[in-house]
Amino acid sequence: MQVTETLNEGLKHEFKISVPASDLDAKAGAKLVDLKDKVRLNGFRPGKVPVAHLKKIYGRSVMAETIDQTISDTNRQIFEDRGFRLAGEPKITMPTEKDQVEELLSGKTDLTYTVAIEVVPQIQLADFKSFSVEKPVVDVSDADVDDAIKRIAEGSRPYSAKTEGAAEKGDRVTISFKGTINGEAFEGGTGEGIQVVIGAGQFIPGFEEQLIGIGTGETRTLKVGFPKNYLNDKLAGQPAEFETTATLIEAPGEATIDDEFAKTLGLESLDKLKEAARERLTAEFAGATRQKVKRALLDRLDESHKFEAPPSLVAEEFNLMWNSIKAEMDSTGKSFADENTTEDAAKEEYQKIADRRVRLGLVLSEIGEKNKITVTDDEVSRAVIERARQMPGREKEVWDYYRSNAQALAQLRAPIYEDKVVDFVLELANVTEKKVSKDELFKDEDAEQTAV
Repeated sequence: MQVTETLNEGLKHEFKISVPASDLDAKAGAKLVDLKDKVRLNGFRPGKVPVAHLKKIYGRSVMAETIDQTISDTNRQIFEDRGFRLAGEPKITMPTEKDQVEELLSGKTDLTYTVAIEVVPQIQLADFKSFSVEKPVVDVSDADVDDAIKRIAEGSRPYSAKTEGAAEKGDRVTISFKGTINGEAFEGGTGEGIQVVIGAGQFIPGFEEQLIGIGTGETRTLKVGFPKNYLNDKLAGQPAEFETTATLIEAPGEATIDDEFAKTLGLESLDKLKEAARERLTAEFAGATRQKVKRALLDRLDESHKFEAPPSLVAEEFNLMWNSIKAEMDSTGKSFADENTTEDAAKEEYQKIADRRVRLGLVLSEIGEKNKITVTDDEVSRAVIERARQMPGREKEVWDYYRSNAQALAQLRAPIYEDKVVDFVLELANVTEKKVSKDELFKDEDAEQTAV
């Protein structure tokens, strides 16, 4: 066998391999001998079929199998000898002309092919004990608890009918309406006894605002436009008119925050409600702290590991992000100009994000592999159970979906693995706590969630 490297540029390599026909013939012959004891042919006793006869019947299929196995074994040996970790599937090029294929399958010519690969670079891990990471910490105050309960109360506040005066922002108006587009009624355009809280943003833009000033029993024609990203494609972007009658106007009252209010929420007392609110806020703040610390650590890992990421992996990651961005923009009707950028500038930015994601993914994988970090089946099962709990009444459906979908399970396993690697590094790093305000903790939260 002869192996010649014909390309060595960065992470890209290509080899030309030639395997003598005699080697293929010997391997195919061994397969035929093994086959002799397994096949049953009329006119021959078991195990007594001549190999030459078997070659006439099965020679081409056995040679094809031999060629596939030889290519697989040869490639694996080439990669192992050079310490290559592949970034993707190898690209194999073989003769395609009919005469060449026939000669190859009949064992009359050498096997000659090329294999092109892209490899993962060698990664020299940093000394994680030299890392310094700041951990922002926020204590849950009594004021935070009171604010949380007030927000709950606002969502549960009572309404009472207004005896005089017109509807104002914050009022709840019960309406009946008939909608038309270009004078024609449309499906889903009518409603009876619908409650609308003015300013809550429950209806399409412009609808609620036009109810301000309406009186009980009054009928108005509201002129609105359906958003371009409206779920019903037939209505999206269409101007419409709604003949609307207010049948009841109610003003919001104040919910009394006491033991009785707590009982309406299924809790024994106001003290128990405060305990529950404090626990929820503590968990919420801890989650935000975790995100901040993780982001800081990933930034540190990014700074400490600069290497060329496999272009194919970066391209794949970029395409996934870009297709998602384009789909979202199409559905919302937004343009790059609306985001104060251009398509070229956006592509350049997401290309950088894709490169960062791939490099960090490789670094995390290298850390996990070198330190034997794994995800157990029990940990994955707990993640599936948690997903099932989020969909009451469909638990079995969720469980069956993951049990029969290896790719979905892999998507659950990946973030668990990432968090375990992050925790491993944090154990080695110098983590210092810093007391911050709640506003500081949640500052730029959206931006951090989109970055890696």
